[in-house]
Amino acid sequence: MKRIERKIYNGLIKIITGLRRVGKSYLLDPIFKDYLLSSGIKEDHIIKMELDKRQNKKYLDPDALDEYIRSLIKDDDMYYILLDEIQLVDDFESVLNGFLYEKNLDIYVTGSNSKFLSTDVKTEFRGRGDEIRVYPLSFAEYYSYVQGDKRDAFRDYIMYGGMPYTLNLNSHEQKSLYLNSLFVNTYVKDIIERYNIQRTELLNGILDFLASFIGSLTNPTNISNEFYRAGYATVNNKTIDTYIQYLNEAFLIETASRYDIKGKKMISTPKKYYYTDIGLRNARLNFREQDEDHLMENIIYNELLYRGYNVDVGVVELYEDGKNGKTTRKNLEIDFIANLGRKKYYIQSAFMISNNDKMNQEIKSLKNVDDSFKKIVIVGNDTNTWQNEDGIVFMNIIDFLLDKDSLDK
Repeated sequence: MKRIERKIYNGLIKIITGLRRVGKSYLLDPIFKDYLLSSGIKEDHIIKMELDKRQNKKYLDPDALDEYIRSLIKDDDMYYILLDEIQLVDDFESVLNGFLYEKNLDIYVTGSNSKFLSTDVKTEFRGRGDEIRVYPLSFAEYYSYVQGDKRDAFRDYIMYGGMPYTLNLNSHEQKSLYLNSLFVNTYVKDIIERYNIQRTELLNGILDFLASFIGSLTNPTNISNEFYRAGYATVNNKTIDTYIQYLNEAFLIETASRYDIKGKKMISTPKKYYYTDIGLRNARLNFREQDEDHLMENIIYNELLYRGYNVDVGVVELYEDGKNGKTTRKNLEIDFIANLGRKKYYIQSAFMISNNDKMNQEIKSLKNVDDSFKKIVIVGNDTNTWQNEDGIVFMNIIDFLLDKDSLDK
């Protein structure tokens, strides 16, 4: 909502994107509509249409939609056009781009399914669209609803994620059935239809692989080798890379590239992959694989995206004296480098720090970064925020997630 507020009157089409069922329509109405009304905008200057409703079927014709909306413009005051499920309209791009010529129209649209993926925003609007990404609920949003014991809430969140409708469901059976149904009958189906995918078993295999290996460095060659060992015929690396791109475009997964901190350059491969919603990831594996270390890492990655950071995986080159006086070179990993404007943070995720050896292991890479930006270890242990003699800050996952300003404290 705050991102929408900052974009009012900016002369672009505000395009609200994200997974289906994350609440894009609800954000538009009632949340944004109520905001406009409370700001003094007259109701007849808010033109809201839900294009997936039966009574609006005739407006799926672009000329009919264009004519109808223009008929409601009675004066030179600002009108707010809120169009839900715009992708149902044929040639919707020309209709929306035509509205931009009117100085008193401010336009907001939602879109979903196979006709409205993130590539469409870039290609169809060509600089005239301003994308506002909606994610599943953050833990802070989730907890604001469920309340109660924070640890209990986090245990549920790390299991079922933040798809809003799961808050209406009580049992594991209800939540698992809902998340599985979303995955199979909505997201996978959309991707198959959009790209006319014939090798559906390959697509499903990639989804399973990425779900099992969240937070692990991998590339299409690794995935191809895994398939071969599992009895698949040889799979072309380019095909796997293309399918992964489809999953990115459908908002199901996110890709984190590696960055050489000392060399100041991006490393093209391998990469890390995370699921946009941890509950969907768990449902994909029928809730069998509960690797809390990597699940927490996935949640931290998503949280950083929620807060608007650009996120990479850090690589630090280290030279150590080895046996026989030989110097060995190692590449140490920093889970995340989070950048936002002039802000930068180096962040490690550690579900459990049980002793000094484990602590030294987690901070070794951070200690070898020689700039002054803040270095943080987020831990699953119950602990108060504290700072060691190297200036590295330790905070627990609950404090990090519930305080949007936690990185600055």
